Amino acid sequence: MTPLIIVTLVLLWQCVLAGYTYTLAGNAADEAVRAGTAAEPGEREAACEQAALKELSAAWRDDATVTCGGSGYVTADVHLKVPVLFPGAIGFPFTVDGHAGAVEEAK
Repeated sequence: MTPLIIVTLVLLWQCVLAGYTYTLAGNAADEAVRAGTAAEPGEREAACEQAALKELSAAWRDDATVTCGGSGYVTADVHLKVPVLFPGAIGFPFTVDGHAGAVEEAK
C-alpha cells in the first residue's frame, strides 16, 4: 500500500508544480505587458523582457522565453518549462504559455 500512496503523492505534487507554472507564466506576461505599454516603442522589447524575467525565480527563469511586440496594442508571451518534481530540476518536454495584451498608454 505504501508504494501506491507515494506514487499518488508524487503525481499530486507534479500537478501542483504544473499549476504553479501556469500561474507564474500568466503573472510574468501581465507584468511584461504592463512594462511594455509604459515604455517608449524603441525600448519596449527590453523593458518587457526585463519585467517578465524579474517576476520569475531562478528555477523558472533559466528556461524562460519572453516575446513582446505590437504597436498600439502591446502583447507579451511567456513560455516556461514545467519542472519534474523540483524547481530547477529537469523539465518536462512541453512548455506552459502565458499571454497578455494591453493598449499602449498615451504619452
